[in-house]
Amino acid sequence: MNTIRKASLLQKRRWRIRKKVNGTAVRPRLSVKFSTKHIYAQAVNDDAGATLVFLGTLDPSLRKQKLKANLAGAKALGVAFASKAKAAGIAAVVFDRNGALYHGKVKAFADAAREGGLAF
Repeated sequence: MNTIRKASLLQKRRWRIRKKVNGTAVRPRLSVKFSTKHIYAQAVNDDAGATLVFLGTLDPSLRKQKLKANLAGAKALGVAFASKAKAAGIAAVVFDRNGALYHGKVKAFADAAREGGLAF
């Protein structure tokens, strides 16, 4: 019963954020998701409904580093995502924290992506 309530509250937070955050071709939405073991990040053009860049800890280039869903993994993935996005021609994004608090791992990922050269 309690897990169902937590999941519904998380979904409400996601919807509330998505009302305000919208990605375009010029400024795509950078959505980050932390599972218990892995981190997934993607740049999405919501106007076209297309994912422009995707990177996760399961990516073959990052798999050797054995990144986990912790602060160190978030920092490493943030820098790697920023370099991949810049290679794809993306300079500015809108950050979507996907219902999570902007604290800890989420903040570390965002700060590392900024250091990597993404503007948001």
